[in-house]
Amino acid sequence: MGIVAGLDSSSAFTRIVVCDADTGAVLRQGYAPHPVEAKAIEIDPQVWLLSLGEAAAGGLLEGVQAIGVSAQQHGLLTLDRQGNLVRPALLGNDKRAQAAAADLIDALGGRQAWAEAVGSVPQSAQPVAKLRWMARSEPEAAQQVASVMQPHDWLVWQLLGRPARRTTDRGGASGTGFWSAGTGSYRPDLVELALGHQCALPEVLGPADAAGTTPEGLLISAGTGETMAAAFGLGVGVGDAVVSLGASGSVMAVHHQALADPGGMITSFADATGMHLPVVHTLNAVRALRGTAELLGLEGLDELSALAMKSTPGSSGLVMLPYLEGERTPQLPHTAGTLSGLRRESMKPEHLARAAFEGMLCSLADAMDVLRGRGVEVCRVFLLGGAAELPAVQTAAPAIFGAQVVVPQPADYAALGAARQAAWALGVSQGTLSPAAPPAWQGASAQVFEPGEERAVGQAVRQQYGATRDQIHPGAFNPTS
Repeated sequence: MGIVAGLDSSSAFTRIVVCDADTGAVLRQGYAPHPVEAKAIEIDPQVWLLSLGEAAAGGLLEGVQAIGVSAQQHGLLTLDRQGNLVRPALLGNDKRAQAAAADLIDALGGRQAWAEAVGSVPQSAQPVAKLRWMARSEPEAAQQVASVMQPHDWLVWQLLGRPARRTTDRGGASGTGFWSAGTGSYRPDLVELALGHQCALPEVLGPADAAGTTPEGLLISAGTGETMAAAFGLGVGVGDAVVSLGASGSVMAVHHQALADPGGMITSFADATGMHLPVVHTLNAVRALRGTAELLGLEGLDELSALAMKSTPGSSGLVMLPYLEGERTPQLPHTAGTLSGLRRESMKPEHLARAAFEGMLCSLADAMDVLRGRGVEVCRVFLLGGAAELPAVQTAAPAIFGAQVVVPQPADYAALGAARQAAWALGVSQGTLSPAAPPAWQGASAQVFEPGEERAVGQAVRQQYGATRDQIHPGAFNPTS
């Protein structure tokens, strides 16, 4: 069918993969860092274009017929009536809008009202909260806002030469806080509630739609957010969950419908295929491992893993509740972590090391149970992040999750997902693919781990963890609520 490219503009760099449109085989790749500080909370988006140009240098895109774009999520670009930026782009890690998010929750009547309206409860990262912050902190700038975009929307618009038509996709729109994955429509009233007036919103394209064609004839697909692109690149489907092990953690799964969670623990995203991606976040994951390694005087996570492997399941009765930064699942924002079960025989470094791994995994299993309690099927778990390579994680995760665990080989899955989307849009435009079925690219190469006979052991570890959690935080967590 041809050659396509996927472009991932993350918070720190641009990656480009050029792929065979039929098979997904990677033909060549490009990379360039963003010339910005790692902790920047706002940015001139022109640096994204500079990085893109550097990553595509040397004829990387020669022969490419279509491009898909994925980009960092929860950024906000505000434009005036002429299409010029009102202010630098606000990034997802900007926490200045925390008070604004709380204001919005109260203004609409609480967490349940928001969950029912758009499938999520406002957080500081979301564009809806950033608009509220602008209206309160930068009122003169807020009054100039005539339209809003997210990073992938803006990059697509730039690639197309800034046309009058501005677009986004379901995945990106579902993270704004003013588009509902359940109804498939915007809530302009929520934009007005946040900003103080109406503004233009990008047209939401379908998964296989094209955003347009450049003057040179290059097809640009709808694009999407990094989370949705990575899921598409991995090839996950119904019955699959993706557990991300960063400093914080997340569990997302492919589901056939949007989930409105009155408690606000589930964020109801749309995916890049027409399905849904309900996500549950935890505030603590690998940070619990790093903290334990420091406490034990170890050099890093590899040493912590090796030490944990000297212990046994259940950590000799030692239980760690890894709520070190407060917790979001369950909702305990002001709590601290707990180490329970200290007895003379359990007071050994290897048991503490294993308790850290088991605590992290049990906390994520709690998050997974939030989804399972709402009817989401989880038969297979994709485990992402550097910590997924640790033997202590690979040994314990299948039994604790009660499912097959897949650890994909490291790859640029967001860029691959963007390229697959480009191939889909190209195939539809050529009449060789259906809008209902994406190209059948080969899935990610991976290691596979089965719970096997250890499933019962894993459930015993979870029972020990759950009993401790419920004793210390009674009533804080009900996975079926």
